[in-house]
Amino acid sequence: MDVALIGGGIMSATLGAILKRLQPDWDIQIYERLGDVALESSNPWNNAGTGHAALCELNYTPQRADGTIDIASAVKVNEQFQVSRQFWAHLVGTGALPEPRSFINPTPHMSFVWGEDNVEYLRKRFEALKDHPLFAGMEFSEDARVIRSWAPLMIPGRLKSQAIAATRIASGTDVDFGALSHLLTKNLVDEGAVLNTEVVVKNLSRRRDGTWRLTLRRDIGATPLEPVIARFVFVGGGGYALNLLQKSGIKEIRGYGGFPVSGEFLRTDNPEVVGRHAAKVYGKAAVGSPPMSVPHLDLRVVDGQGSLMFGPYAGFSPKFLKTGSLVDLFASIRWHNLFPMIAAGLGNLGLVKYLVSQLLARPSTKFAELQQFFPKAVPEDWYKITAGQRVQVIKKDRKKIGVLQFGTEVVSSADGSIAGLLGASPGASTAVPIMLSLIEKCFPDRIDAWKPALTGMIPSYGKQLSDDPKLAAKTIASTAKALSINL
Repeated sequence: MDVALIGGGIMSATLGAILKRLQPDWDIQIYERLGDVALESSNPWNNAGTGHAALCELNYTPQRADGTIDIASAVKVNEQFQVSRQFWAHLVGTGALPEPRSFINPTPHMSFVWGEDNVEYLRKRFEALKDHPLFAGMEFSEDARVIRSWAPLMIPGRLKSQAIAATRIASGTDVDFGALSHLLTKNLVDEGAVLNTEVVVKNLSRRRDGTWRLTLRRDIGATPLEPVIARFVFVGGGGYALNLLQKSGIKEIRGYGGFPVSGEFLRTDNPEVVGRHAAKVYGKAAVGSPPMSVPHLDLRVVDGQGSLMFGPYAGFSPKFLKTGSLVDLFASIRWHNLFPMIAAGLGNLGLVKYLVSQLLARPSTKFAELQQFFPKAVPEDWYKITAGQRVQVIKKDRKKIGVLQFGTEVVSSADGSIAGLLGASPGASTAVPIMLSLIEKCFPDRIDAWKPALTGMIPSYGKQLSDDPKLAAKTIASTAKALSINL
């Protein structure tokens, strides 16, 4: 075959959808170990579904030592999400995706803080972003009445003397990446790709002619199947990508390790509660806690039904997938990544302390964190759900030792015949630009011929929206219209 996609999540579905439009004659096969696609990290209850555009996530706008706000990461993430939106809008416009509300819903994005120092920080953040073309329409308020009009649950029961502040962008979104993965995969299959479920890729080996031999089994660890040969392989199997890339033997994976982090959320489906909170509200992470711990109270829309989620509460499991094995972490250790993993552990003792404190926290202590956002919340309305496993990247740093990295990273062989994706947030929201960078890296000899098609799918391809306010405004408006998002 021309392309083997390992893993049936949003990354494989996105790469397949792009490649099928660039090379309609290519034979594409998808291999998913479970009985359906999008059952791991892409499942809507295994991620926040924020549609990460850095509109509200405060970890993307750190405060410098001199008190100013660094917006570089926020701008980068927003740029990436705009690329994803353009591709989705193109697919809707051509009929490849159905009515947008099947996977994306308008949901305002808010940041909310309390305490004088945090209020001052949010005010500075607002001033740094409000005139940027990618953050147009941002509002700021310290008035409890205004904030209550934005998010009615968050003010009643709060001390009037408490200093609070919030920002809001009405054009934020909630994205059901599970539904989007299913829709993209269905379209791929309709156009000739083959989906193989309950098929496990056990091993990868490079052949003398540069192609790849995939060793397959039916179901998890059961009946052997005939091996298959692929010219290009993408390993998008979530946390299992590290293991498969290690088995491939490519030198580029040397030194990489992974640290799994589990997560829990509180969820309510009570319509009386859900109906009073039509927003995604992100707070500020506690001092000393990692970026992935930023608390948020989110509206989720799945299969047309609204629910609220609050979290995350950190957990720990050595599994690299929810349906993985308890030996995953230990099985990933190699001679070349042992020291980077030890160094990353010693360099992140604060993370270890945070994880331990979360594991030991009482349910009442955890619920009190929700009440900081929703003071009148009652335990009877909420129940616990377990989110997807996140495997954070560990890699050698400039000193060739090791560092824990938050984010995503593409690892590919020198000849571009195999590539995989490691890491986590904001992955799903930025799937399209990540896959575009992979295509540029793995198919350099075809990019020039593909550019007209790429520009047709993504009008801003090769440009930076933040450098052109008019193009940014036009792009945001056109995708909003195509995706039925209110500006």
